[in-house]
Amino acid sequence: MKEIQKILSRVRLAVEKYDMIQEGDRIAVGVSGGKDSLVLLLALAELKKFLPRSFELVAITVDMGFDRCETAPSEKCTHAEIAALCEKLGIEYVIKETELAHIIFDVRRESNPCSLCSRMRRGILHDCAKEAGCNKVALGHHYDDAVETFMLNLFFEGRVGCFSPVTLLSKKELILIRPLVLTEEKMIKQLAKKISLPVEKSPCPEDEHTERENMKQYLYEFDRKHRGLYRRLLGALERGNIDGWHE
Repeated sequence: MKEIQKILSRVRLAVEKYDMIQEGDRIAVGVSGGKDSLVLLLALAELKKFLPRSFELVAITVDMGFDRCETAPSEKCTHAEIAALCEKLGIEYVIKETELAHIIFDVRRESNPCSLCSRMRRGILHDCAKEAGCNKVALGHHYDDAVETFMLNLFFEGRVGCFSPVTLLSKKELILIRPLVLTEEKMIKQLAKKISLPVEKSPCPEDEHTERENMKQYLYEFDRKHRGLYRRLLGALERGNIDGWHE
């Protein structure tokens, strides 16, 4: 698939640079339905064809259950188009139905639900990965996410830090990998649109109303005036050898 070649080169660079995939790995790909996770799934499926190491993929979707939520209900999503994509790619697809939306919005009525939601979804995804016999979990965090996380930690927590390209979860006996960390978001958007990936709109009422979204807009505006801002900030992460990042 020639449309994915640019992204595939970035993914392969990240995989080799950070030693993300080894022979015999069984990798759970967290598929939220958004553009990032679908492009990640597609890229890893293509990478399997020529990477000189054999590995397996399992796609896992944690369904939040918004169709069963009273405070923020939505229509039932069957993820049928994602299932069809996985079948076409020859990848096993697992859908884990949960009551997360009900717990967060109806029961706990969280005023700032994103942090709790993220932790709970990650825990469920990790458990599903273990149940599926996986030793690694691939997440769709990309280049822009890394820069934005770096700045969010600096602005709101007063610390220099970011998520890592590769993270060991010793208690779960899992390794998290982020093969898109060297891929810019605009490349992902362009590919998803060009090949009409079955992107699902998030039913969450907090979608696009978060501090991350505010930071994204701030950095976007600043980058318009000072081109290369994202590149310089990511370079700072690498030169500082922060949280597993290196040149």
